[in-house]
Amino acid sequence: MRIPHDIIIKPIITEESMDDMAYGKYAFKVDRRANKSEIKKAVESIFNVNVDKVNTMNMLGKEKRMGVHVGRRPSWKKAIVTLTEDSKRIEFFEGM
Repeated sequence: MRIPHDIIIKPIITEESMDDMAYGKYAFKVDRRANKSEIKKAVESIFNVNVDKVNTMNMLGKEKRMGVHVGRRPSWKKAIVTLTEDSKRIEFFEGM
């Protein structure tokens, strides 16, 4: 089994993710090979919360140009974690 900190790479801090915090939803950039059950266990062990649901999506890397040359940023995986009603909030996001 992998270490939870290897699965959860970093939180995603955007206006949309800040608005979803009112509904108990938090967004994370996760390892591309991680599945929903691994993400759920990792969030529960790192932040000591109860996870209700995990939604994942594969984000395609943006295409970038440098003159004539075209390149692509790496693709990544995004997870939106919904906490249960009786769970405490993740304190990491509270000061944002």
